[in-house]
Formats: sequence, structure tokens, C-alpha cells
Amino acid sequence: MTRAAQGPDAACQVVSFPRRGADQVGFERAELMRILDLYGRMVAAGEWRDYAMDFTRHAATFAAFRRTAERPQARLEKRPALRAKQGMWTLYGEHGQVLKRGHDLANVLAPMERRLLKAVD
Repeated sequence: MTRAAQGPDAACQVVSFPRRGADQVGFERAELMRILDLYGRMVAAGEWRDYAMDFTRHAATFAAFRRTAERPQARLEKRPALRAKQGMWTLYGEHGQVLKRGHDLANVLAPMERRLLKAVD
């Protein structure tokens, strides 16, 4: 169809971009910086080598892998729908068990942070 066949207003039509906020849960900048800081320290310690992020309508997920071809060693999930209940943050272990759940990201990441602590004589 040519432009002349579409009419004079066809070239002036304004189409808005879809709003991302309503359709997808994501990490805020401060949250992502905290998560990636932990990831970087775990990589430096030789614990993790790869990560993946998934953003859906209901949850945002960060998964950390020891090797790429296996299950994630840790998976952090943000579900805003659970904010008023047990907390929107959940940390899962390698076999899917819930390691920590809560309202504060720092407290939920605490079990992973403890892995980096080493006793010094």
C-alpha cells in the first residue's frame, strides 16, 4: 500500500512505547549494585563464574552459577506481591530450598556474605 492510498494522516501518526513498569518487575539501581557487588566478590573468591537474570510480570530473579551448565548455586528472587506478607526477597539454595526470606535485601543476602568470611589466626 502506498502512502497516497493510506491517506494524508498516515505519515503523522504517533505511536507511544509500551510502559515497562506495569508489565515487568525489575531491580532498582541500588539493589542491583548490592547484588552485583556480592557477585563480584564471590567471583574473586572462586565460588561463582556466571550469572543470569530473569524479569517477568510477577518476579525478578538473579541466579548465580558455579559453572554455566549446572543448576544455580544461589537464586535471589524479588516478588513485590509478597511485600506485605513474608517479605518480597527470597534466597534459594542450589536444590531449591529457601535459605532466607525477608523485607530487607541486606539481611536476605547475609548467608551468602558469610561464605566470604574466613577466620584469621
